[in-house]
Amino acid sequence: MQYTCHYPSPLGGIIVSSDGEAITGLWFDGRKYSTDPAAAAYEEKPLPLFEQAKRWLDLYFSGEEPPFVPAIRLHGSSFQLAVWEILRQIPYGQLVTYHDIAKEIARRRDIDRMAAQAVGGAVGRNPVSIMVPCHRVIGSDGSLTGYASGIEKKKRLLAMEKVEFDADDYVLQPKRWRIP
Repeated sequence: MQYTCHYPSPLGGIIVSSDGEAITGLWFDGRKYSTDPAAAAYEEKPLPLFEQAKRWLDLYFSGEEPPFVPAIRLHGSSFQLAVWEILRQIPYGQLVTYHDIAKEIARRRDIDRMAAQAVGGAVGRNPVSIMVPCHRVIGSDGSLTGYASGIEKKKRLLAMEKVEFDADDYVLQPKRWRIP
């Protein structure tokens, strides 16, 4: 059974889902690739885990880096899980490119190269947005390309983390994170 709750964020409604033990989904209403709670066995139910998630979101949307992350359980292909694990490591206010993630996945799989577009597909299907910070991934040229909830939301999330960009949506002096 999956459970859901709603969170009214400053950027629009958010649905949080859980299997009762971990967060399994977090998406903005209307997001591309989101799980549709109406199409599956979901029940709206108060859970202590949802209170943790709401506390985390309250801190995040107040401009603070939350000092904890609720338990998260991700379901996807081995490739998606590898990409999402890298996303989980990106520090607050720092950025990485799709190309950098592709290079790291290729290194870990001992292959010559990996397409940044394949990484983009996995990033776009991240089921737990914000907590698994897919909004911190940018184009190699510094552009704010791609975000399943729309570029405007990506801009606002990054602005809360004090990332600056120009009028054409290119990051100014990015705090680039190097994948360990």
